[in-house]
Amino acid sequence: MFILRENDKDIGSRVKELREISEISTKEIAIELNIDEKEYIAYEFGEKNIPASILYEIAQKFNVDMGLLLTGEETRMHIFSVTRKGEGASVERRSQYEYENLAEKFIHKKGEPFLVTVDPDDVEKPSNNTHPGQEFNYLLEGSLKIFINNNEIILHKGDSIFFDSSYKHSMKALNNEKAKFLAIIL
Repeated sequence: MFILRENDKDIGSRVKELREISEISTKEIAIELNIDEKEYIAYEFGEKNIPASILYEIAQKFNVDMGLLLTGEETRMHIFSVTRKGEGASVERRSQYEYENLAEKFIHKKGEPFLVTVDPDDVEKPSNNTHPGQEFNYLLEGSLKIFINNNEIILHKGDSIFFDSSYKHSMKALNNEKAKFLAIIL
């Protein structure tokens, strides 16, 4: 059984507050995010974890740094920001992906860097994801099969890929081992 952490509810509350301040209905934002309104409402109430890609889109929509949504603190760092190993803000905890934001305190970022860990599972093809912009992934550990718009690409340690993230995409760890990669969403 998966138990939502208090932080999940806090993130949802911050998103809800931004939406209400902006006088946008749940229906309007759900349409803009291309998701079901009930799913969006579940995000706001902390009943469901907000995927990193959706959280990124929300931050872009409301012109705030993603770090504000994650931590509740205004981002202030403008020269540099250091994130120590294992101390990045956790963004998404779906069963097969773990996201760690590596620059949540840096203001006016042109992209969002994440350390992503993909656990092996028995699912043949994971559920797809889309978000506006582009994405760069550099594989640090293991092997990964990436599904992008009817293509399947296998990456090994040291390989990288840059792609249009508005196309459906997903990742699967191979060889029954975790895969870890640096992802930058632009």
